[in-house]
Amino acid sequence: MSDIYDDAAFFQAYSQMNRSKDGLNAAGEWHELRKLFPDFHGKRVLDLGCGYGWHCRYAADHGASEVVGIDASTKMIQKAKSMTDQAQIHYQVLDMMAINQLAGSFDVVISSLAIHYIKDYAGLIDLIKDKLTPGGKLIISVEHPIFTAEGHEEWILGDDGRPRYWPVDRYFDESKRTTDFLGYPVEKYHRTLTTYLNTLLNRGFNLDQIVEPTPTHKMLAESQEMRDELRRPMMLLIAATLK
Repeated sequence: MSDIYDDAAFFQAYSQMNRSKDGLNAAGEWHELRKLFPDFHGKRVLDLGCGYGWHCRYAADHGASEVVGIDASTKMIQKAKSMTDQAQIHYQVLDMMAINQLAGSFDVVISSLAIHYIKDYAGLIDLIKDKLTPGGKLIISVEHPIFTAEGHEEWILGDDGRPRYWPVDRYFDESKRTTDFLGYPVEKYHRTLTTYLNTLLNRGFNLDQIVEPTPTHKMLAESQEMRDELRRPMMLLIAATLK
């Protein structure tokens, strides 16, 4: 199956996003996500759905001995390689459901805004568990279940064009959602908070931190759009340790 990120027009639109152009500091959740990262010194790190490789380079810059970044998109991996000069980073076009093909184990596994594209979450966590060393760290970010539940991922607007409320519907229907992203239909999978957390607990992970990030004071001062982000959670961050 082709990856939407390998569509030339979609990839061009994606490349114009602030987080694509300006990296981690342009990611609204970065100020909270980086707090969840462990000490990378001497660690072997795996980034699932690495995209442009921002987190791979961050780990390498902070002492990781080796970083493997995988993505199902050829264009993403090509872009990541073009932006990277650290010798300890290796990129590979690979679906995250095929990580059993990778050699060795990892001390840290990261995945940023990618796991909601995967249908078999429990199966993925099983694969990650098999690849993590005992005491290994898993840090993931996904779209929040409240954000994904109804499916359209859009505010209900009032007559004045301003957001009235965020619709939440079909919350317990854990199935595929098709939403508009950058003008293209993109398929994702909705899961409940219970599923995200208990799947980890039931597979031998300890939960370290659960974060529903909100904008920084600077972001809130910049626009009403950012202030509207306080009305519902958009992302869910999870840090866990394998027992």
